[in-house]
Amino acid sequence: MSTDAARTIVDSPGFALPRPGAGATLERFAALTLLCSEDISTGRLVEAHADADAILGEIIGGAVRPGEFWGVWAAQPPGTRVDARRVGDGFELDGVKEWCSGAGSCTHALVTAATVDGNRLFAVDLRQPGVSADLSVWHSTGMRATDTGTVTFHAVPATPVGEVGAYLDRPGFWHGGMGVAACWFGGARRVARPLYRALTRTDDPLLRMHAGAVDAQLATGWAAIEAAARLIDADPTGPSQRHAFGLRWTIEQIATAVVDRVGRALGPGPLVADPDHARAVADLTVYIRQSHADADLAVLGSLVDDRIPGPGQDF
Repeated sequence: MSTDAARTIVDSPGFALPRPGAGATLERFAALTLLCSEDISTGRLVEAHADADAILGEIIGGAVRPGEFWGVWAAQPPGTRVDARRVGDGFELDGVKEWCSGAGSCTHALVTAATVDGNRLFAVDLRQPGVSADLSVWHSTGMRATDTGTVTFHAVPATPVGEVGAYLDRPGFWHGGMGVAACWFGGARRVARPLYRALTRTDDPLLRMHAGAVDAQLATGWAAIEAAARLIDADPTGPSQRHAFGLRWTIEQIATAVVDRVGRALGPGPLVADPDHARAVADLTVYIRQSHADADLAVLGSLVDDRIPGPGQDF
Protein backbone atom coordinates (compact mmCIF):
# COMPACT_ATOMS: atom_id res chain seq x y z
CA MET A 1 0.00 0.00 0.00
CA SER A 2 1.30 3.47 -0.89
CA THR A 3 -0.12 4.89 2.34
CA ASP A 4 2.06 2.50 4.37
CA ALA A 5 5.10 3.34 2.26
CA ALA A 6 4.48 7.07 2.64
CA ARG A 7 4.07 6.75 6.41
CA THR A 8 7.35 4.83 6.59
CA ILE A 9 9.11 7.60 4.67
CA VAL A 10 7.80 10.53 6.71
CA ASP A 11 8.33 8.62 9.98
CA SER A 12 11.95 7.76 9.15
CA PRO A 13 14.55 9.40 11.40
CA GLY A 14 15.67 12.74 10.08
CA PHE A 15 13.05 13.00 7.34
CA ALA A 16 12.40 16.59 6.40
CA LEU A 17 12.30 18.20 2.98
CA PRO A 18 13.80 21.68 2.73
CA ARG A 19 11.10 24.30 2.70
CA PRO A 20 10.78 26.22 -0.56
CA GLY A 21 12.53 29.57 -0.67
CA ALA A 22 15.06 28.66 2.05
CA GLY A 23 17.97 28.14 -0.34
CA ALA A 24 17.54 24.44 -1.12
CA THR A 25 14.37 24.42 -3.22
CA LEU A 26 16.02 22.34 -5.93
CA GLU A 27 16.84 19.70 -3.30
CA ARG A 28 13.15 19.67 -2.34
CA PHE A 29 11.98 19.36 -5.94
CA ALA A 30 14.58 16.66 -6.66
CA ALA A 31 13.39 14.63 -3.65
CA LEU A 32 9.76 14.85 -4.83
CA THR A 33 10.80 13.89 -8.34
CA LEU A 34 12.74 10.87 -7.11
CA LEU A 35 9.88 9.71 -4.89
CA CYS A 36 7.42 9.79 -7.79
CA SER A 37 10.00 8.19 -10.08
CA GLU A 38 9.74 5.15 -7.82
CA ASP A 39 6.03 5.19 -7.01
CA ILE A 40 3.70 8.00 -8.04
CA SER A 41 1.06 7.44 -5.36
CA THR A 42 3.62 7.27 -2.56
CA GLY A 43 5.32 10.43 -3.79
CA ARG A 44 2.00 12.26 -4.00
CA LEU A 45 1.21 11.45 -0.36
CA VAL A 46 4.66 12.50 0.85
CA GLU A 47 4.35 15.74 -1.13
CA ALA A 48 1.11 16.60 0.68
CA HIS A 49 2.70 15.94 4.08
CA ALA A 50 5.69 18.11 3.17
CA ASP A 51 3.38 20.80 1.78
CA ALA A 52 1.47 20.88 5.06
CA ASP A 53 4.75 21.41 6.90
CA ALA A 54 5.70 24.28 4.57
CA ILE A 55 2.25 25.88 4.93
CA LEU A 56 2.35 25.71 8.73
CA GLY A 57 5.83 27.20 8.70
CA GLU A 58 4.98 30.03 6.34
CA ILE A 59 1.70 31.10 7.92
CA ILE A 60 2.16 30.52 11.67
CA GLY A 61 5.77 29.44 12.14
CA GLY A 62 4.67 25.90 12.98
CA ALA A 63 5.59 22.45 11.72
CA VAL A 64 4.34 18.90 11.51
CA ARG A 65 5.45 16.75 14.42
CA PRO A 66 6.97 13.26 14.60
CA GLY A 67 4.38 10.51 14.31
CA GLU A 68 1.93 12.69 12.39
CA PHE A 69 0.85 12.13 8.79
CA TRP A 70 -0.73 15.18 7.16
CA GLY A 71 -2.91 15.85 4.16
CA VAL A 72 -3.88 19.15 2.55
CA TRP A 73 -7.58 19.13 1.67
CA ALA A 74 -8.31 22.37 -0.13
CA ALA A 75 -10.43 21.31 -3.11
CA GLN A 76 -13.75 23.15 -3.28
CA PRO A 77 -15.83 21.57 -6.04
CA PRO A 78 -19.42 22.72 -6.51
CA GLY A 79 -22.09 20.85 -4.60
CA THR A 80 -20.27 20.23 -1.32
CA ARG A 81 -18.71 22.48 1.31
CA VAL A 82 -17.33 22.57 4.81
CA ASP A 83 -18.42 25.33 7.18
CA ALA A 84 -16.48 26.54 10.19
CA ARG A 85 -18.47 28.02 13.05
CA ARG A 86 -17.29 29.60 16.24
CA VAL A 87 -17.89 27.61 19.39
CA GLY A 88 -16.67 29.42 22.47
CA ASP A 89 -13.05 30.41 21.86
CA GLY A 90 -12.57 27.96 19.00
CA PHE A 91 -14.08 26.58 15.81
CA GLU A 92 -15.91 23.45 14.75
CA LEU A 93 -16.19 22.07 11.23
CA ASP A 94 -19.35 20.68 9.64
CA GLY A 95 -19.80 19.50 6.10
CA VAL A 96 -18.35 17.39 3.31
CA LYS A 97 -14.91 17.70 1.71
CA GLU A 98 -14.21 15.83 -1.54
CA TRP A 99 -10.89 14.80 -3.15
CA CYS A 100 -9.12 14.10 0.14
CA SER A 101 -5.94 12.08 -0.42
CA GLY A 102 -4.99 10.02 2.60
CA ALA A 103 -8.61 10.18 3.78
CA GLY A 104 -8.37 6.87 5.60
CA SER A 105 -4.77 7.10 6.76
CA CYS A 106 -3.80 10.68 7.61
CA THR A 107 -3.68 11.65 11.28
CA HIS A 108 -4.07 15.37 10.55
CA ALA A 109 -5.11 17.61 7.69
CA LEU A 110 -5.17 21.24 6.67
CA VAL A 111 -8.74 21.86 5.54
CA THR A 112 -10.25 24.91 3.84
CA ALA A 113 -13.66 25.88 5.20
CA ALA A 114 -16.15 28.71 4.83
CA THR A 115 -16.61 31.21 7.65
CA VAL A 116 -18.89 34.23 7.89
CA ASP A 117 -15.89 36.35 6.87
CA GLY A 118 -14.65 34.18 4.00
CA ASN A 119 -12.67 31.03 3.39
CA ARG A 120 -10.11 30.12 6.00
CA LEU A 121 -7.61 27.31 6.59
CA PHE A 122 -7.89 25.01 9.61
CA ALA A 123 -5.72 22.32 11.15
CA VAL A 124 -7.70 19.25 12.15
CA ASP A 125 -6.77 16.19 14.19
CA LEU A 126 -8.57 13.48 12.23
CA ARG A 127 -8.50 11.03 15.13
CA GLN A 128 -11.31 12.91 16.87
CA PRO A 129 -14.97 11.85 16.90
CA GLY A 130 -17.06 13.31 14.12
CA VAL A 131 -14.68 12.54 11.23
CA SER A 132 -15.70 9.86 8.72
CA ALA A 133 -14.14 8.89 5.40
CA ASP A 134 -15.83 7.27 2.40
CA LEU A 135 -13.34 5.68 -0.02
CA SER A 136 -16.01 3.92 -2.11
CA VAL A 137 -16.42 6.93 -4.40
CA TRP A 138 -13.01 6.29 -6.04
CA HIS A 139 -13.54 3.90 -8.95
CA SER A 140 -10.44 4.54 -11.06
CA THR A 141 -7.39 2.28 -10.79
CA GLY A 142 -5.27 5.42 -11.17
CA MET A 143 -4.11 6.84 -7.81
CA ARG A 144 -6.29 4.34 -5.94
CA ALA A 145 -3.39 3.66 -3.58
CA THR A 146 -3.49 7.28 -2.37
CA ASP A 147 -6.51 6.42 -0.22
CA THR A 148 -8.47 9.31 -1.74
CA GLY A 149 -12.08 9.77 -0.77
CA THR A 150 -14.76 12.03 0.66
CA VAL A 151 -14.55 13.13 4.28
CA THR A 152 -17.52 14.25 6.37
CA PHE A 153 -17.08 16.47 9.41
CA HIS A 154 -19.65 16.73 12.17
CA ALA A 155 -18.89 19.23 14.96
CA VAL A 156 -15.16 18.55 14.71
CA PRO A 157 -12.90 20.95 16.67
CA ALA A 158 -10.40 22.73 14.41
CA THR A 159 -7.61 25.25 14.86
CA PRO A 160 -7.42 28.23 12.48
CA VAL A 161 -4.17 28.58 10.54
CA GLY A 162 -3.80 32.26 9.75
CA GLU A 163 -6.52 34.73 8.96
CA VAL A 164 -9.13 34.66 6.20
CA GLY A 165 -7.40 34.31 2.83
CA ALA A 166 -4.00 33.45 4.31
CA TYR A 167 -3.80 30.11 2.51
CA LEU A 168 -4.09 31.60 -0.97
CA ASP A 169 -2.52 35.02 -0.35
CA ARG A 170 1.07 33.88 0.14
CA PRO A 171 4.04 33.20 -2.13
CA GLY A 172 4.24 29.61 -0.91
CA PHE A 173 0.93 28.76 -2.56
CA TRP A 174 2.66 29.00 -5.92
CA HIS A 175 5.78 27.27 -4.60
CA GLY A 176 3.57 24.33 -3.66
CA GLY A 177 2.03 24.27 -7.12
CA MET A 178 5.51 24.02 -8.61
CA GLY A 179 6.29 21.16 -6.22
CA VAL A 180 3.33 19.24 -7.63
CA ALA A 181 4.80 19.78 -11.09
CA ALA A 182 8.02 18.15 -9.84
CA CYS A 183 5.90 15.15 -8.80
CA TRP A 184 4.29 14.99 -12.26
CA PHE A 185 7.77 15.07 -13.76
CA GLY A 186 8.82 12.17 -11.54
CA GLY A 187 5.75 10.29 -12.71
CA ALA A 188 6.76 10.86 -16.34
CA ARG A 189 10.20 9.42 -15.55
CA ARG A 190 8.53 6.38 -14.00
CA VAL A 191 6.38 5.82 -17.08
CA ALA A 192 9.45 6.17 -19.32
CA ARG A 193 11.44 3.49 -17.48
CA PRO A 194 10.44 0.51 -19.69
CA LEU A 195 11.41 2.48 -22.81
CA TYR A 196 14.90 3.18 -21.48
CA ARG A 197 15.28 -0.46 -20.49
CA ALA A 198 14.19 -1.58 -23.95
CA LEU A 199 17.07 0.36 -25.50
CA THR A 200 19.51 -2.21 -24.12
CA ARG A 201 17.77 -5.01 -26.02
CA THR A 202 17.21 -3.59 -29.50
CA ASP A 203 18.52 -1.30 -32.20
CA ASP A 204 15.07 -0.72 -33.68
CA PRO A 205 15.32 2.76 -35.24
CA LEU A 206 11.66 3.61 -34.56
CA LEU A 207 12.01 2.73 -30.90
CA ARG A 208 15.16 4.83 -30.70
CA MET A 209 13.38 7.69 -32.41
CA HIS A 210 10.68 7.64 -29.74
CA ALA A 211 13.34 7.32 -27.03
CA GLY A 212 15.16 10.35 -28.41
CA ALA A 213 11.97 12.40 -28.27
CA VAL A 214 11.23 11.26 -24.70
CA ASP A 215 14.78 11.96 -23.59
CA ALA A 216 14.65 15.49 -25.01
CA GLN A 217 11.27 16.12 -23.39
CA LEU A 218 12.46 14.93 -19.99
CA ALA A 219 15.65 16.99 -20.25
CA THR A 220 13.53 20.06 -21.06
CA GLY A 221 11.25 19.35 -18.10
CA TRP A 222 14.09 19.02 -15.64
CA ALA A 223 15.69 22.22 -16.92
CA ALA A 224 12.38 24.03 -16.31
CA ILE A 225 12.17 22.66 -12.76
CA GLU A 226 15.78 23.65 -12.04
CA ALA A 227 15.07 27.17 -13.31
CA ALA A 228 11.95 27.43 -11.16
CA ALA A 229 13.87 26.35 -8.05
CA ARG A 230 16.57 28.96 -8.69
CA LEU A 231 13.91 31.61 -9.20
CA ILE A 232 12.24 30.79 -5.88
CA ASP A 233 15.49 30.86 -3.92
CA ALA A 234 16.66 34.08 -5.56
CA ASP A 235 13.45 35.86 -4.55
CA PRO A 236 11.15 33.80 -2.27
CA THR A 237 8.37 36.41 -2.51
CA GLY A 238 8.77 36.95 -6.24
CA PRO A 239 7.68 33.86 -8.23
CA SER A 240 4.13 34.48 -9.31
CA GLN A 241 1.06 32.74 -10.54
CA ARG A 242 2.41 33.25 -14.06
CA HIS A 243 5.58 31.30 -13.26
CA ALA A 244 3.71 28.50 -11.50
CA PHE A 245 1.08 28.05 -14.21
CA GLY A 246 3.77 28.17 -16.87
CA LEU A 247 5.78 25.40 -15.21
CA ARG A 248 2.73 23.26 -14.52
CA TRP A 249 1.51 23.54 -18.11
CA THR A 250 4.99 22.70 -19.42
CA ILE A 251 5.32 19.59 -17.25
CA GLU A 252 1.76 18.49 -17.95
CA GLN A 253 2.47 18.60 -21.71
CA ILE A 254 5.68 16.63 -21.22
CA ALA A 255 3.97 14.01 -19.05
CA THR A 256 1.18 13.59 -21.60
CA ALA A 257 3.69 13.28 -24.43
CA VAL A 258 5.78 10.71 -22.54
CA VAL A 259 2.74 8.50 -21.90
CA ASP A 260 1.89 8.67 -25.61
CA ARG A 261 5.45 8.09 -26.87
CA VAL A 262 6.11 5.13 -24.57
CA GLY A 263 2.86 3.50 -25.64
CA ARG A 264 3.60 4.02 -29.32
CA ALA A 265 7.15 2.75 -28.94
CA LEU A 266 6.43 -0.39 -26.91
CA GLY A 267 2.89 -1.25 -27.89
CA PRO A 268 0.36 -2.77 -25.49
CA GLY A 269 2.76 -5.30 -23.96
CA PRO A 270 3.91 -3.33 -20.88
CA LEU A 271 0.39 -2.06 -20.24
CA VAL A 272 -1.04 -5.57 -20.00
CA ALA A 273 1.94 -7.61 -18.77
CA ASP A 274 3.79 -5.23 -16.44
CA PRO A 275 1.53 -4.33 -13.50
CA ASP A 276 3.92 -1.68 -12.17
CA HIS A 277 4.01 0.12 -15.52
CA ALA A 278 0.26 -0.18 -16.00
CA ARG A 279 -0.31 1.36 -12.57
CA ALA A 280 2.20 4.13 -13.27
CA VAL A 281 0.41 5.07 -16.50
CA ALA A 282 -2.97 5.03 -14.74
CA ASP A 283 -1.61 7.02 -11.78
CA LEU A 284 0.03 9.69 -13.92
CA THR A 285 -2.99 10.04 -16.19
CA VAL A 286 -5.19 10.80 -13.17
CA TYR A 287 -2.59 12.86 -11.31
CA ILE A 288 -1.97 15.42 -14.05
CA ARG A 289 -5.71 16.07 -14.12
CA GLN A 290 -5.18 17.79 -10.78
CA SER A 291 -4.48 20.74 -13.02
CA HIS A 292 -7.48 22.56 -14.42
CA ALA A 293 -6.15 22.00 -17.95
CA ASP A 294 -7.42 24.62 -20.41
CA ALA A 295 -8.94 26.70 -17.62
CA ASP A 296 -5.47 27.12 -16.09
CA LEU A 297 -4.07 27.94 -19.52
CA ALA A 298 -6.72 30.64 -19.96
CA VAL A 299 -5.71 32.13 -16.60
CA LEU A 300 -2.08 32.03 -17.68
CA GLY A 301 -2.99 33.86 -20.88
CA SER A 302 -4.72 36.58 -18.84
CA LEU A 303 -1.46 37.13 -16.90
CA VAL A 304 0.71 37.55 -19.98
CA ASP A 305 1.90 41.11 -20.63
CA ASP A 306 4.43 42.64 -23.02
CA ARG A 307 7.39 40.91 -21.33
CA ILE A 308 8.30 38.15 -23.77
CA PRO A 309 10.25 35.33 -22.06
CA GLY A 310 13.94 35.39 -22.85
CA PRO A 311 16.71 37.99 -22.81
CA GLY A 312 16.03 41.65 -23.44
CA GLN A 313 12.82 43.56 -23.94
CA ASP A 314 13.31 45.36 -27.26
CA PHE A 315 12.08 43.46 -30.33
